[in-house]
Amino acid sequence: MQTNSADGTSLSYTRIGRGPAVVLVDGALSHRAQSINTPLAEALAGDFTVYTYDRRGRGESGDTPPYATEREIEDLAALAEAAGGSIRLYGTSSGAALALAAVDAGLAVERLALYEPPFIVDGARPPIPADYVRTLETLVAADRRAEAVRYFMRRGVGLPAVVVAMMRFMPAWSALKATAHTLPYDAAFVAPYELGRPFPEGSWAGAKAPTLVIDGGKSRQWIRNAARSLAEVLPEAGHRTLDGQTHIVKPEALAPVLKEFFS
Repeated sequence: MQTNSADGTSLSYTRIGRGPAVVLVDGALSHRAQSINTPLAEALAGDFTVYTYDRRGRGESGDTPPYATEREIEDLAALAEAAGGSIRLYGTSSGAALALAAVDAGLAVERLALYEPPFIVDGARPPIPADYVRTLETLVAADRRAEAVRYFMRRGVGLPAVVVAMMRFMPAWSALKATAHTLPYDAAFVAPYELGRPFPEGSWAGAKAPTLVIDGGKSRQWIRNAARSLAEVLPEAGHRTLDGQTHIVKPEALAPVLKEFFS
């Protein structure tokens, strides 16, 4: 299915299930054909009408330049309108940062759930480099896709160098490179909060929807610290840890929590 954003960009989406509308937002390098949100949608479809979509520049969606974070917020507004206007919203990783920014900017949602937005709020890991966003943009502009993915995984995600070096042998490597040009899009939402400092006072003061911030019990400490800190600064938020889960959360562990919260 398709709808158009405010700037005319075509957005492709899938709708399954019956019940109140839930929109799921992917993180970096993901879209419907390669997303942990796709099986999550299936797990929620017995209780909700679930919408998954390709963020602009990915999958079957268009990508109208120039990019701005406001355009992705408008994309979510278009999806909400297609869903009937009253939605529950869930985002994972940098998709959680996008979902949070959209609600802070005025997108009306019934409830908001966020899984491990990749913020860095203390010294549990090094912050991103000062030129992180500019480096990603330079690599993408030069079509150095493999280098952009490696840089993101090393400096953004914080993976060890040996792990990043081995990623080129993974079956998904080609798919990651194909979406590498959207890495600056995600960086625009997360980089201001990856500096190893507490959230600035008043951050997301407009995000007043009931919110649940979730992390995994086996995730790295820095991202778990950020989840707890985020729940503390949001106007109306709670925090939940899923035992045994990592950043790649399993649908069978997450779906029951979302069903309870969204109901």
